[in-house]
Amino acid sequence: MAIANMKSLALAMLMVMASIILISGNHKVSAQCQGSIPNLISKCSTFVQQTGPENPPSADCCAVVMGLDIPCVCNLITQAVENMISMDKAVYVGRTCGLSIQSGQKCGSYTVP
Repeated sequence: MAIANMKSLALAMLMVMASIILISGNHKVSAQCQGSIPNLISKCSTFVQQTGPENPPSADCCAVVMGLDIPCVCNLITQAVENMISMDKAVYVGRTCGLSIQSGQKCGSYTVP
């Protein structure tokens, strides 16, 4: 059991680091979308992992999410990001936090149901 937890933690940390490199290599990205992409990754990555159940986001995650310009962030979603996170869970997190995410909105190659 401890090994499985270590692997999950290692995977989560790898995902966070890869996401930071892919998304926030340019500090203009954070300013451009009115939020902190590194904070989004650190506070919310566990809620949008491809594996595991859909869990309600934490208050810390929602605090970061509420400061984002969603259409702007959606323009930054690449196939590499889509391969690392569950877009369905990302929409769930946003909506659970109180964002109005419209059905039919494109986020990378993903269309919000």
